[in-house]
Amino acid sequence: MTDGRYPGAAGDRDAWILARRPERNRIDENRAYAALLEAEPGPDGVVRNVATVFLSNRECPYRCLMCDLWKNTLPERVRPGAIPRQLDAALAGMPDATAIKLYNAGSFFDAKAIPPEDFAAIAQRLRAFERVIVECHPALVGPPVERFRDLIDGALEVAMGLEVADDDLLARLNKRMTLASYVDAARKLRRMGVASRAFVLVQPPFVTPGRAVPLAVASARFAFAHGAGAVSLIPVRAGNGALDALAAVGDFTEPSLATIEDAFDGALAQGGGRVFTDVWDLERFSSCPVCFGARAGRIREMNLSQRPVPRAGSAACAACAACGHAPAARTSMGA
Repeated sequence: MTDGRYPGAAGDRDAWILARRPERNRIDENRAYAALLEAEPGPDGVVRNVATVFLSNRECPYRCLMCDLWKNTLPERVRPGAIPRQLDAALAGMPDATAIKLYNAGSFFDAKAIPPEDFAAIAQRLRAFERVIVECHPALVGPPVERFRDLIDGALEVAMGLEVADDDLLARLNKRMTLASYVDAARKLRRMGVASRAFVLVQPPFVTPGRAVPLAVASARFAFAHGAGAVSLIPVRAGNGALDALAAVGDFTEPSLATIEDAFDGALAQGGGRVFTDVWDLERFSSCPVCFGARAGRIREMNLSQRPVPRAGSAACAACAACGHAPAARTSMGA
């Protein structure tokens, strides 16, 4: 359905999205707003510790409809030296890890977010890591990537938001990219000898539950076809203001846990590379406390093993009226 409110003209969408935002969180430019240790299989399939640091910096200039990462950003560019100080504090006392993710709610190679003059100091703090993973919008993949690649000791990997393999939807999501521009950025990374991974959305706005799984699987397949070594599936969550407005008129619903499971099964069955499902706040997608723990455990196990695992369930949830989850469901889904 068309809500009659979300603008059809691309030039009007930024203002519509910004007008519906709640307040952002207060953060300190000298402190990463979060840091944690994850376990993740690397390109060789071996599970190792990954340090993930969420850097505090200026908000991304791209106003994507589904984004809520701006909540933990600053209105202005950080001063030179702030990002190295954030890393010093975040990594102090962090358990040993062989890889690090530097996620900054935007693009690492946005000069208005991460000061390029800090690249050498940042690289110095990353010497212990064999792999360094940063995120970047396809439009900003260029010479700064090569410069940073040459400064670090480990291998560089760039995560890009493909989101959906559908140009019309990308335009409606206000993503400011096309499939062609994604392919071009992926090609540039390959020429630089830089690995890539892709973020893929599970049930973005304007996508019905029945279309959500085929679209996520097709998007993962597209990412793999253009060089992504890994795909991270991101279930789309309400709460950023814009999505709540769309939900009120029926243009957005959060995916069910079953939809997330089916998307994971289908993307993994492509065999194109590693597939990870974001498990943050996963419980919000479940209506059933009886089977949620087992189902979430299955997703976490598959994130680590990269192999299909039989659907979780118990005698109680086999007949669960709340979620209708059946343990006898298929263990994987092709597309």
